[in-house]
Amino acid sequence: MTLSLIAIAILLVLMLARVPIAFAMALVGGVGFAVMRGWGPAGAMVGNAVFETGLNYSLSVVPLFIFMGNVLAGSGIAQGLFAAANRVFGRMRGGLAMASVLSCGGFSAVSGSSLATAATMAKVAMPSMRAFGYADSLAAGSIAAGGTLGILIPPSVVLIIFGLLTEADIGKLFLAGILPGILGIVGYLVAVLVAVRLNPNLAPESVAFAPLTRRDTVSVAAVLALFAFIMIGIYGGFFTPIEAAGMGAAFSMLIAAATGGLSRLKLWRAFLDSATASAMIFVIIIGAEIFGNFITFAGLPDTLASVIGDMGLSPWLVLILIVLVYMVLGCFLESLSMILLTVPVFYPLVMNLDFGLASLQDPEAVLIWFAIIVVVVTEISLITPPVGMNVFVLRTVLPDVPLGTIFRGVVPFWIADIVRLTIIIALPVLSLYLTG
Repeated sequence: MTLSLIAIAILLVLMLARVPIAFAMALVGGVGFAVMRGWGPAGAMVGNAVFETGLNYSLSVVPLFIFMGNVLAGSGIAQGLFAAANRVFGRMRGGLAMASVLSCGGFSAVSGSSLATAATMAKVAMPSMRAFGYADSLAAGSIAAGGTLGILIPPSVVLIIFGLLTEADIGKLFLAGILPGILGIVGYLVAVLVAVRLNPNLAPESVAFAPLTRRDTVSVAAVLALFAFIMIGIYGGFFTPIEAAGMGAAFSMLIAAATGGLSRLKLWRAFLDSATASAMIFVIIIGAEIFGNFITFAGLPDTLASVIGDMGLSPWLVLILIVLVYMVLGCFLESLSMILLTVPVFYPLVMNLDFGLASLQDPEAVLIWFAIIVVVVTEISLITPPVGMNVFVLRTVLPDVPLGTIFRGVVPFWIADIVRLTIIIALPVLSLYLTG
């Protein structure tokens, strides 16, 4: 226990010193394992982690879904989604901000990436909102918050990684994310309504909008068709989640061809960006695997369970404490690194807790419910200062918008997320209903 805590402290110091999280986890995990077992076994463990991760067939789903999202981003499908959403909300005060949230939800459902969603929609929605007199705070806040939906609404790369870490059913994790994802969209729409009601200067009363073009209609139909294709394919038994990634990537190419928005240069950029992002994720996974092996061998999860059992803490209080830890870590770590670092420690602990609810008697149900809680907390961290990865992505795309303005704009959405998290914790059935 002591060695594990020292290792975690050293890891945090390395991260504060700007050492890349992947190398920090690998270094601390490898050296810690060597201290306990010797350099020979530590070297074998590190080599095995690298080898098994690189040849893990299940991880092939990651680059394929990333490629699918990049192809759709390059095909211009986001513009069609925004135009269609604007037709629904454009006549309302704050309608363009609500259209941004809705189109972010639709785009993230097929891209699976919060950062890609935020970056893409910033280029699509921000110019329109500025042209009609929206305050930069509300405009940027709606895009930053809407982009967080990408890690929950399936297909989600983060849910895939969680499933691989815990050996959970990825298909059921996808189903579990649908209702909380819809609740997130509704919560954000309400947040916009409340914000413009409290401060009408944030948005004009209404805006004019152009009629939908054929390409806009195709974009919306394509998103719905792709989502249905992946989900029906998985749950209809036509292909596995891993095969679904390949089918989705192929389907996205057909969509790009139908919309005519993907040039050879954009296709090459999609391949290059997918390879770069996949390499980064694989390196982080390897580092997390090394650190997780050390933590497991040191017995930290079992020791934590024993200590909590001796303290007699309520399972619900333990869960709340875990959520608070995630929220604090989310202020300093990006989402994938945080999940890879913490899930091996916390999920065995949660699996040993008895929450006293009929819906949580099955260990698989507890695991799926915990997965959704973790992902929602991670969503919150994406817009929480001082890091807030989505905020920094927007800052890169919109260099003339100060960070303080963006963080001020995400406050209503942050509050909506806290309300959603409370509902998900209090009502596990919301996450488990579609999983059967």
